[in-house]
Amino acid sequence: MGPVILSQDLPQWINLLIGFLIGTGFGFALEQAGFSSSRKLVGMFYGYDTTVLKVFFTAAIVALIGAQFMSYFGLLDLNMVYVNHYYIGAAIVGGVIMGGGFIMGGFCPGTGISAASIGKIDAFVFLFGGLVGAFLFAEVYPYIEEFSNAYSKGPVKINEWLGISSGLFTLILIIAAVGMFWIAELAEKKYSRPDITNEL
Repeated sequence: MGPVILSQDLPQWINLLIGFLIGTGFGFALEQAGFSSSRKLVGMFYGYDTTVLKVFFTAAIVALIGAQFMSYFGLLDLNMVYVNHYYIGAAIVGGVIMGGGFIMGGFCPGTGISAASIGKIDAFVFLFGGLVGAFLFAEVYPYIEEFSNAYSKGPVKINEWLGISSGLFTLILIIAAVGMFWIAELAEKKYSRPDITNEL
């Protein structure tokens, strides 16, 4: 499991097994939370069901706090955690395309696989569309390579970009999460669709 210090002496197959078990548990949790229903993700965009926002924001906060504590106790080397390079133009265009796909398809890649695992046909169609999209991207990449790699900011961490410590950033994100949860509750009351949410 990479930068987790206690696992550095473990055989590679055990690291892979741990990753497999974590992934399986994550998929099981998604399905049990009802994320195998396309209405969950679509409900986020229409405001009548903000479960997706609450769950994934909570997961991000728990992971962030957990990483901070593990680093403090010497169990995790944060300097070894890979950070994706940030390309401004590609991030904006890709975000719009993926966001549109999420709304139209009703799934994200993770929830799509979760739904496909229980035999939902719409999820198989969604995942097939994703594979087609990946194939088309690979085919046209030589023509858009310059744009894709333009405006690179490197492996940027938000707290470093803001010039604040990781601990302070974590606190700010927790406060932001509480505010988002409050707004989400208001949205669910305003755009309530009991005819849909009661079926989930």
